[in-house]
Amino acid sequence: MPDHRIRKQIHLAAHFPGVNHHTVWTDPESGSQIDLESFVHLARTAERALFDFFFLAEGLRLREHRERIHDLDVVGRPDTFTVLNALAGVTTRLGLAGTINTTYNEPFELAKQFGSLDHLSGGRAAWNAVTSSDAFTGENFRRGGYLEHAKRYSRAAEVVDATRALWDSWPADALVVDRERGVFAQPAPTVHFNSDQFDIDGQFVLPRSPQSYPVQIQAGDSDEGREFAAAKADVVFSAHGELVDGQRFYTDVKDRLAKYGRARDDLKILPAASFVLGDTPAEAQERARHLRRQQVTPQTAIAFLEQVWGRDLSAYDPDGPLPAIDPVENVNITRGRVRHAKDPRAIADAWRAKAEAEGLSIRDLIIATTARQQFVGTPRQVAADVDHYVQSDAADGFVLVPSLTPAGLDEFADQVVPELQALGSFRTEYTGATLRDHLGLRHPHHGTEGVRAS
Repeated sequence: MPDHRIRKQIHLAAHFPGVNHHTVWTDPESGSQIDLESFVHLARTAERALFDFFFLAEGLRLREHRERIHDLDVVGRPDTFTVLNALAGVTTRLGLAGTINTTYNEPFELAKQFGSLDHLSGGRAAWNAVTSSDAFTGENFRRGGYLEHAKRYSRAAEVVDATRALWDSWPADALVVDRERGVFAQPAPTVHFNSDQFDIDGQFVLPRSPQSYPVQIQAGDSDEGREFAAAKADVVFSAHGELVDGQRFYTDVKDRLAKYGRARDDLKILPAASFVLGDTPAEAQERARHLRRQQVTPQTAIAFLEQVWGRDLSAYDPDGPLPAIDPVENVNITRGRVRHAKDPRAIADAWRAKAEAEGLSIRDLIIATTARQQFVGTPRQVAADVDHYVQSDAADGFVLVPSLTPAGLDEFADQVVPELQALGSFRTEYTGATLRDHLGLRHPHHGTEGVRAS
């Protein structure tokens, strides 16, 4: 039997996607992305499996490809806070994480929304703070396109600092003394916050919530993004899923924490990952091959190729060879998506070399180059692989992205979680009430407890 005392505990989250090519929305078993029951099913499955949190993606504009709505994606995204507040009423322990943009939202509004969610859920709120500086997204907002790309993280830091100033404005002993009338023991003081972006001089409307601050999630991978994570974040949603690459990222980000007075356990690194299960290894591999071809349809393969080539390639056969023509600079061929080749010609050269060496068609190449970290095997094999990554300091756990929504997590919950528990690497019950408890994170005020209205 493994020594449970020395094994790192695995943290798991369930991702409900916005738009991507990994989720097979065309499958007959797929549910609606705007039906409350889809969100409820995934959240309840995650809670039944004792996951740390449910993670909701967000987007501020529908993606366009070659100046048309990209209909290969899911269309329609309900409001994040509406969904999470609804889920707070049908779950009891599961953390509730929302992706909310720092560029097009104001600190007071965010502080009130996340503070309300943390109160209503009993301390289960989390905020994935993302940035945006492109004018395409900004066209939906009054100040569209006003923010320089270089300032997106400086604004994000100011937004987080301002929201925390608002949350901190209520003293810890500001208890409700009359719940029916909402009378407080002492009034909230005035908040003074001044920065390049904000000049706040007012009073916040909520007492401290159970966590004081929601768990802070960050997903940027640039050097400034890693620095922002080390300074502000509790969780990093990482793209580094491969073992060695994950270990390098893990070490780099964790090594940055000390200069901010933080311990290595104050930040959890959770890469995105998917999984495919089978009764035998061969069956799992065959299911994985079938799934990848569902994810990368002929139309999707050409669309990915066009992002690098910057050209209309609709005349090319997805099952044929790569174009002989060279790419051109055209970052606007797909808008509303962050994946644009920084050096299209270098990417094209690398892809041509790979396709020639391995005899790959366009579609086969895109399948090979767009896959995220994927655990494939029997439930016991997948559990062992997940555990190996965590024990090897390539991750503290994973944000699982099922290929089907909402029922795609069911297999993992029923078959893999018991294997992880048998290894001694995953909880057999929730031992705390808040998301910070689940993640093993210190309270933001270093030993003080959040004070709930009572």
